[in-house]
Amino acid sequence: MNDFRSGGSVGRLAGPGTLVLAGTPIGDSTQVSPQLRRAFAEADVIAAEDTRLLRTLLARADVETSARIVSYFEGNETERTPRLIDELRDGAVVVVATDAGMPSISDPGFRLVRAAIEAGLRVTSVPGPSAVTTALAVSGLPCDRFCFEGFLPRAAGQRRRRLAALAGEERTMVFFEAPHRLADFLGDAAAAFGDDRPGVLCRELTKPWEEVIRGSLSQLRDWAAEHARGETTLVIAGRTADPGSGMAEALGQVDELIGSGERLSRAVARVAEATGVRRKDLYQAALAARDEP
Repeated sequence: MNDFRSGGSVGRLAGPGTLVLAGTPIGDSTQVSPQLRRAFAEADVIAAEDTRLLRTLLARADVETSARIVSYFEGNETERTPRLIDELRDGAVVVVATDAGMPSISDPGFRLVRAAIEAGLRVTSVPGPSAVTTALAVSGLPCDRFCFEGFLPRAAGQRRRRLAALAGEERTMVFFEAPHRLADFLGDAAAAFGDDRPGVLCRELTKPWEEVIRGSLSQLRDWAAEHARGETTLVIAGRTADPGSGMAEALGQVDELIGSGERLSRAVARVAEATGVRRKDLYQAALAARDEP
């Protein structure tokens, strides 16, 4: 077991190198924390998703660094990860920075984190904003429990199957989507969840031209068909639980299975697993239904 303690600071450490995941601003470039400034200034290597955007951020934040800046994005992660691990082993401080938000969250970084952990190297972070939690917080939808789905498959069939699998999800859901697929995504989501399911579309968060559009999925679909631009964070309400209708639907499925020759206990077990209805409650309801005249 690896146990690393640094006193809560990010910078040069004795011994093996340190991998630092740097949370960068998701919109307003002035939102650079003192800790992030220090991480960039003291890094030996900065692995950036886009080196041009990283240099622009450093210039706007008036941060000077002698670090070697290298590109680290989806297309070269596999090739570049072993080289960065070698530099970490040699004692370098390597900072990973994506275009916006926290590395690894639908962005480069995960492969390097896993490789560093496997090599017994220290991994830490400079906490920063995330479009996921920011959009969730401003959405006005329940955020005590939520799930993050990120980018769904680009292929329409695969996307629809994934959305269909989420139709019974009761937690608030958070997605990322590109502008040229947004209207199609919302159309598929409306088909899977219902036209009236509430949703919130967030783009350019924390920037002066921030947009937060609230409405039903069908309304958001119509809006996106005309106005979609820039990557979007979409927050969609979960399914509202209706115990009565859920039990009635489950009982109907149990009856169908029994009619096809399934034993009651087996039918109840299968339906309970598929629907989320409590097995004990479903079994008692099924017995009561059988006793009715």
